[in-house]
Amino acid sequence: MSTLSDEVWERWLQQTVAHPGRQSALLLLEGRAGTGKSRLVDRLLDSAEAGGRPRVVLTFTSSGVALTHHPARVPRTEPGATPVRERPDPVALPPRIHPDAAALAGDLEPLLESGGPVLLIADDVHRADSAGRDLLRGLLEQPPAGLATVLTYRPEELAEPGLVLGRAVAYPARLTVLRIRLEPLDADEVRRLVEDRLGPECCPPELVARIHERSAGVPQVVVDLVRQLEDAYGPRERYTAKDLDATGPPVRLAELAVGRLAALPEEHRAVARAAAVLDEPSSAADLYAVAALPGAAGREALVASLRGAVLLENDRDLYGFPSPLAGTALYGEMPGPLRQDMHRRAADVLAHRHPVPWARLAAHRHRGGQIRGWLKAVEHAAQQCAEAGAHQTAIDLLEQALSHPAVPRETRARLARLLAHSAVLGLHTDQTVQVLRQILDEQSLPPAVRGQIRLDLGLVLYNQAGRGLQGWVELEQAVDELAERPALAARAMSALAMPVMSSVPLERNLHWLEKVQKMAAGSHDDEARTAVDANCIAVLLEIGDPTAWDVLERLRGQTEQSDRLPHVARGLVNAADAALWLGHLSRVGELLEEGVDVAVRGGATYVEQDGRGTGLLLDWVTGTWDGLTTRARAFVAETGVMPGPAADARIVLGMLALAQGEWQQMAAWLSGEGHPLPVGSPLPHVAAASGALVRTALARGDLDSAASEAADAWDRLRDKGVWAWAAELAPWAVEATARAGRRQTAEAMTAEFEAGLKDTALPSPMAALSWCRGILLDTAGRPAEAVPHFQDATERYAAMPRPYAAILTAEAAASCVLAAAAEGGDSDPEALAAAVESLASCVERLTDMGAGWDAARVRATLRSHQPAAEQRPRGRPSYGDQLSPREQEVVDLASAGLTNREIATTLHLSPRTVEQHVSRARRKLESQTRQQLSRNRGTRGS
Repeated sequence: MSTLSDEVWERWLQQTVAHPGRQSALLLLEGRAGTGKSRLVDRLLDSAEAGGRPRVVLTFTSSGVALTHHPARVPRTEPGATPVRERPDPVALPPRIHPDAAALAGDLEPLLESGGPVLLIADDVHRADSAGRDLLRGLLEQPPAGLATVLTYRPEELAEPGLVLGRAVAYPARLTVLRIRLEPLDADEVRRLVEDRLGPECCPPELVARIHERSAGVPQVVVDLVRQLEDAYGPRERYTAKDLDATGPPVRLAELAVGRLAALPEEHRAVARAAAVLDEPSSAADLYAVAALPGAAGREALVASLRGAVLLENDRDLYGFPSPLAGTALYGEMPGPLRQDMHRRAADVLAHRHPVPWARLAAHRHRGGQIRGWLKAVEHAAQQCAEAGAHQTAIDLLEQALSHPAVPRETRARLARLLAHSAVLGLHTDQTVQVLRQILDEQSLPPAVRGQIRLDLGLVLYNQAGRGLQGWVELEQAVDELAERPALAARAMSALAMPVMSSVPLERNLHWLEKVQKMAAGSHDDEARTAVDANCIAVLLEIGDPTAWDVLERLRGQTEQSDRLPHVARGLVNAADAALWLGHLSRVGELLEEGVDVAVRGGATYVEQDGRGTGLLLDWVTGTWDGLTTRARAFVAETGVMPGPAADARIVLGMLALAQGEWQQMAAWLSGEGHPLPVGSPLPHVAAASGALVRTALARGDLDSAASEAADAWDRLRDKGVWAWAAELAPWAVEATARAGRRQTAEAMTAEFEAGLKDTALPSPMAALSWCRGILLDTAGRPAEAVPHFQDATERYAAMPRPYAAILTAEAAASCVLAAAAEGGDSDPEALAAAVESLASCVERLTDMGAGWDAARVRATLRSHQPAAEQRPRGRPSYGDQLSPREQEVVDLASAGLTNREIATTLHLSPRTVEQHVSRARRKLESQTRQQLSRNRGTRGS
């Protein structure tokens, strides 16, 4: 029901039912099947407004009228009045079925003449026979005083359109009459309904959009579709639009649609079947042509379909089904030969349109068995979709065509090139990769054609499928095959120059970078140069080459050329991603906004999605954590199994879970087969995930596991050689290695990190390097010397800004000041007070961010270093049945999934002490629960 209808409904309840006078009222509640009339009737019967008067319900069915009487509820004691013993509300008697109106009138009259206001609900009046309609008409023409009547009905099934009771009613002047029409849900209302049932993380936007489209917003159909998904697939992390399509029309809707068609004479059914074949609102002329009916016969059949509520007319003189799934249900019941004939006629209709809707024409040619016409239409449709940026539609069409065994070889080559091109910009599927590989296995393709297809396959494997090494192999081979097409060869080389998606050493990436820069400099192909620039920006940024920003500005000047928009978008998003990991955060937001906008304009769906994933990472590093978990979960559901964009959200979710102490959740988000994150994820993400795993092992006190993970992750970075990506790993890896007793190795790691940066001014790596230097000194028992390094890191992180990292390094600096004083070093009171104040500020800021585990950990450190004057008096304060602050901390950490030993490590307590806190907290919480239950019982008995 629309918001406006809700407002009118509530007003009618308050003015008519809740405050009854002697004046009678009538509410006409109309809505198509499934729009929620019965829900409103139930709501009315249960409402407090209606409870003070008797309620009589008439339900019209095919076998008679059911009458149910609900006596008025017993009034409750007014506040301040003397309590009386409660009496239960009277129970409604079971409904009585009345086969004819005469018997019904005899039982109804005394219920309505009870002397007070009565609420009469007549449900499904469209099913009433003439006698039942006469009974209601007579009642409304002379209503008892104070009678409020509600008639619910489907307007499309009335015996006489527009007349609820078959003919006009002579309403008396004293009767107020109101009509409410229940409208379908809009897109946002459908989204809320679906998310309420399945959860936001399970509902990618394309699923919600498909439910809205296929249900036409009819609430009952939406609910039935959601139930079908749950029944068919059970609980799962993500449902897709394809899952929805596979479940078919809901049984309730299918029987309604088929039943309405069956009620028509056979000679009038062809138009409705034609509408099912066309599968979109269509003109009368198109329906007549597909049904093969002459004008007069077609018109008669169309009118019958409208009168029988099989079809409806929209505002543009087009005709279709109340919801597309009703047409799907009728289509499924059509005999095969009849369907095929209608598809052929539908294809003939569409072929004469200008412009030709090639995608829809292809579908009709295919279902009509016209293979040659189908392939021709697919080729035109794919080109049309690619030019319009609808690459996903092109992929779906081409995959289906290339999987067909009857496609000639030369046609397969042309279609494969189109598929490969769209797959690079759209969202790949495993079937895309399989089809392209099959095409490449055919030896008859010319080398240049094979190279073009292989180039796009390599890019799909490299960027989207997370198969970096496989993509690398395909791209190297494509360079050789494209020797006669230097512009395309340059694109392959520029992809080989990008370090992020493969583990080959950086030297090999730089080899291809040098080659492609020389080739692009001598090229006269502007699009090729743009494509090369788009890939080279990230490489230049990652190796600290400042000319990257000049290349970026050159790329920005290409947005007026529509064929270059996907390349420009890719370059902007690549630059944003690289800048984020390097710490150039002030540039990232602008680059992302611009890149995503250009990607949308150029139809580069994958690039758009990649940019949105980087946006989640930006929110994480800049501390914009409010609602971030929900957004990241929804993004994982949307991206599915695509490792590139999905890795962004998984990193975010893992890092948030770590800060909140949800370590099992963290491990789930950052898990992979022998590696952090799934194999094929971008290498900066893998390094960050390793840092999180090392940190968790350190927190647990498992130094061997921490040092082992640190060594493996460091080896991966060393093999690659892009040391800027060590920023999220290095501090934790150095600490784990040093605390595990491998001090020389930790020092060597820090030196290797510093040498790898080559005196670059990359914000995040330089801040991490200062952090590492502080850790080396702190773990060597020289905390006072470590303080300036931690403070330098804090200032660098705060300037980016990276608030969470800044808090952690500020905590380390303050802890070192206090540790140095405890060891007999400088005990300057002002410095100690500033350190304590800094730790308190860290606790407050971490709490505000939602980093509950970190806040508890720093709070424990703060307590252990509080000056003696601030310690509480001797003896245990009494908190009664309330949790003490320490017990509350233990409960919070236990609720997050930490074990007693992990809680003990976090709070600097013994496991035995934690066990005692848990036991006391459990007793107090059980006592509070019992007291609450007792209070609730007392409230109910008052």
